[in-house]
Order: sequence, then structure tokens, then C-alpha cells
Amino acid sequence: MRIFSVLLMLFMPLWALAAEPQVKVRSQLLPADSVLVGGTLSLQVDLLVDTWFSDAPRLPKLNLDGAVVSEPGGEAVHLNEQIEGTPFFGLRFTYQITPQQARSFEIPALAIQVSPGQGSGPVTVHSQPQRFVARRPVGAEGGEQRLVARQVSVTQTLKRSHEPLRVGDSVERRLHIEAEGAQAMLIPPPGFAEISGLKRYLQSPSVGPLSDGRGGSDGGVRDDGVTYVIAEAGEYRLPAIELHWWDATTGEARTASVPALEIEASAAAGYQAPFSITEDLRELGRKTQVRIAGHWLLLLGALLLVGVLGYAWRSQGAALLGTWKRWRQARRQAWLESPEYAWRQVRSQLESTPAELGALYLWIRRMSGCREMSRHASEFPNAPRNALLGFLGARYGRERNVGATTELIDALPALHRTTLERAEDSSRKDGLKPLNP
Repeated sequence: MRIFSVLLMLFMPLWALAAEPQVKVRSQLLPADSVLVGGTLSLQVDLLVDTWFSDAPRLPKLNLDGAVVSEPGGEAVHLNEQIEGTPFFGLRFTYQITPQQARSFEIPALAIQVSPGQGSGPVTVHSQPQRFVARRPVGAEGGEQRLVARQVSVTQTLKRSHEPLRVGDSVERRLHIEAEGAQAMLIPPPGFAEISGLKRYLQSPSVGPLSDGRGGSDGGVRDDGVTYVIAEAGEYRLPAIELHWWDATTGEARTASVPALEIEASAAAGYQAPFSITEDLRELGRKTQVRIAGHWLLLLGALLLVGVLGYAWRSQGAALLGTWKRWRQARRQAWLESPEYAWRQVRSQLESTPAELGALYLWIRRMSGCREMSRHASEFPNAPRNALLGFLGARYGRERNVGATTELIDALPALHRTTLERAEDSSRKDGLKPLNP
């Protein structure tokens, strides 16, 4: 029996190692490792595990000198694959990279923290280094803003404030630009011309992603607008607008445009009243006008205010003061009995010598109603549970672990977060608390 126990202790670490889940990472550049300056390519990172993700992966920030990088958003593409007969489940994240200089770029290996289910803790994996080359579009000048896309479309609308237009009316011209395979922030603003006889008021632009219909992004969208107010009667021509861009596939220069628009405005029709309304109102006001000096009005208002305040204080002041004191005492008592007050005492008690657990027990009981810390800790994740149980073992067991208190203090944020999540889930599932906790 003793030999069997010794063998069990020797092989237990091997069984734990064999039970660790597999984690795989792969990365690639799409559509290729060569792109035009101003064009956008995607760094696609796939994270795969053979269990599940117990927490969201933590991707690092990617910085490339001479390039604009958009980090992955909150949504990820879900993957289901078979690798050597083993089912893997994964998440796909995408970095959008737009080079601004014609040269080669080196993308270093990215350190990504993954939390696989049934694992002993978070695992850090590294993606493969990548390299791409950015080349200048043919015919592009060095300092101009370049729009490189697979396809660009421009549409316009014109809205009149009145039909027919008159002096004082306005027209609103709006442009909608869609660029496939380009970032919205890199779409250049259109030029709305100044026109003699019209007052121009530019509107704030709006930019956003171009949806691919599957919850992802396939480019950028930009909306611009201008309002022209008619100052003089006549015929006006709003000139055509052109947007120069380069084809990301062929590298050829292209142009998208909208045609010119023509409007006509007439003079505003005047109206002359048969009598002067202003003069009649002035005469009526003179007959009923009463003048009182301004300083007497101020003095009278001050006296009335003092009198009202004095009467109110004499009749209701003592009652209001007593009500305020009771309310303040009730709020303080509620604070002293709250979980937040108990939590504020936890760290200071653990850092004292000797370490105390009174505030921690009180906080757990107020948060969950549980009076046994070991039973409450059984539903924690591995890290905070091990830290709490290790502290209890070091405090009340035979073995003395000097670092158990420090480990528990470091695990307090995770313990606090897990307990709050459990309390929120319990409040959503159960409308009423148990009758006999």
C-alpha cells in the first residue's frame, strides 16, 4: 500500500501535464505580402484550443512606424476545425494595416495571452513574424493623400428647403462615399466649392466601417454635406466633384465623380402692411406704462425674500433639521452595514500583523449570504481559490507558508470580480432571496 501511494505521487504531475489543453496560433497577411502605399492589408490571427476559452484572449497593440494600424474590434469570427483528428475551436482576429511610406515592413511576433478551459491558468503564445513591402502607386506624388481600394463609389443627393427656391431659402448637398478594402479614416474629404451669391456652410463629416453583410467590415464609408443659403436671386451651378483613387489590384489611377447640379432662385416676395404695427404698439405701451426705480424693486424683493425665509425657518426649521439628521444617520448606518464598507477593511486587515480575516468573512456573508468561506471558495476560478485555500491552510494548518498572505492579497481583485459576477447572476436568476439562508 505504501509503494502504491509513492507511485501515485510520482506520476500525478505527469497526469496533470497530459491533461493540459492544446493551444495553437497561426497568422497570415491578406490579400498578399505586397501592397500599395495608402492601401490596406489584413493581418489575420487565429487562436485555436481543443477545449474552450474561459476568458477573452488578450491581444497586444501593434505599432508600425510609417503605417496606420487599426486593432481588432470586440467581435471575432468563430472557427471549428479538425486538426489531426482532434476538434479545435477558435477565434479569428484581424489587424488592418495601411502603410504610408514606400518601404518594407517587419511585423514582430505578437505575444497573446489565452485562457483555455480546463487549463491550469493563462497561456502566452506567439504568432509567426510577418513581412510585407509597400510600393508607391504609379503617378502619385509624394505628399498627397492616397486612397487605395478595390472599388470606390460616390453618390449625391440634393434637398431643397422650399419649392420653388427664393432668396433666403437653402439647399443641402450630401455626398456618400464607399471604398471597398480601405479604412474609412483614409477617405479624403470632397471639395465643396464657394459660389458667388450663395453662403456656404460645411457640415461635420461622418465616417464608419463598410459592412460585409456577415457582421464584419469590408472597407470604409464617409458621408459629407454642405448647406448653401441663397443670398441673391439667379441661376447657380454646383460644380461636379471628382475623387481620385488607385486600384489596389492593378495599381492604376482611377476617378469617381458625381455630376454638376443646377438650381434657380427667385427674389423673395415682399409684403407691406396697410398700417404700421410697430407705431401702434408703441402708442399703446405709452398709455399703460408705469415706471418704478430699479433700486426700490431690488430692495422690495430682498425684504420679501428675507421675510419668507424667516417665516419658513420659524415654523419648519426644527423639523427639517431633525429630518436631515435622521437621514444622515440612516445613510451612515447603511454604509457601515454594506458590503463595500467591509471590502475596504479587507486589505488593511490582511496586511496587519498578524493577518486577520474578519472583514473578508463579513464581506462574503453580506455579498452572498454564505457563512462558510471554504464552501464559498469552491466556486471560484483556480487562481483566487488556491490563494484563499492556501492562506487558510497556512493560518490554521500545520504547514506555515510565509507567502500565503501576499498571494491572497494579489488575488483580491479576481476574488472581488468573481463574487460580484456571481451576485449579479443570482439576482437575475432568482427574483427573491431564499427564505432560510
